[in-house]
Amino acid sequence: MLSNLLVRIDLSRKDFSKGQRKIADYIEEHYDSAAFMTAAKLGEVVGVSESTVVRFATQIGYDGFPYLQKAMQEMIRDKLNSIQRIEVTTGRIGDSDVVESVLNQDIDKIRRTIDEVSREDFKKSVNAIINARNIYVFGVKSASYIANFLAYYLDLIFGNVHFLNSTSKTTTYEKLFRVTDRDVMIGISFPRYSSMAVDAMSFAHDRGAEVIAITDSMVAPVVKDADEVLLARSDIASVVDTLVAPLSLINALLVAIVIERKEEIKNTFSNLEKVWQEQNVYAVNRLEDINKDKENG
Repeated sequence: MLSNLLVRIDLSRKDFSKGQRKIADYIEEHYDSAAFMTAAKLGEVVGVSESTVVRFATQIGYDGFPYLQKAMQEMIRDKLNSIQRIEVTTGRIGDSDVVESVLNQDIDKIRRTIDEVSREDFKKSVNAIINARNIYVFGVKSASYIANFLAYYLDLIFGNVHFLNSTSKTTTYEKLFRVTDRDVMIGISFPRYSSMAVDAMSFAHDRGAEVIAITDSMVAPVVKDADEVLLARSDIASVVDTLVAPLSLINALLVAIVIERKEEIKNTFSNLEKVWQEQNVYAVNRLEDINKDKENG
């Protein structure tokens, strides 16, 4: 099947030439770019001949480069299902140390996110969020956890946040129907992409809201209605959704917002700290209790 491209690569890797290994590594890391390259262009980028690219396609079982290209494009649209992810992940790690392997892959995703995220769109996103009347944050399934993280801190800072994490159309549009051109919609979506995320962002866009997409690729379906796109690398072949890089990007977004509105946010958190202390929200530091006991004899 076309969606088994990464499995095919892993099964054939031991027989690859040096040039073919370069092609395999590039496709695994940059499938979204490679999917729209000609064989000549892919060879140029990787540093091999066009004929090596063509032979690579047949080596892994395709009837020529156009079929390999179609497989990469299918991978972008549909990604891998859960069973295929397990197969690819176990093949990648093999007998290696799991902790080292997985953490190094996450480190690589963060490094690539640093290189690929648009600084211009990042700055525009910060300004849009700061100036919004209302902020809507959408994320479902595994993306809902980092969306909730973002919504939690934005609501502490601004108090005007609406968190949407339902795949129900009724629930989503009941929360979203008041959105206007004075608002911001932040949609967080990673493979396998949520159709509800696409629909919700399209609805907000049609109502004139500023739409920010946090996703992994410029060909992700949530990009089409986005005014700003913040790319963060995930891993389509991981057993679990790899959201380390997206969370780091969200941390950066929050830090930038705090820096931009430092004095205002300091006042907000100063008032919050007073309330937390008055209401005993947080447990007292045990070390402070010990020191007080010593002082009192």
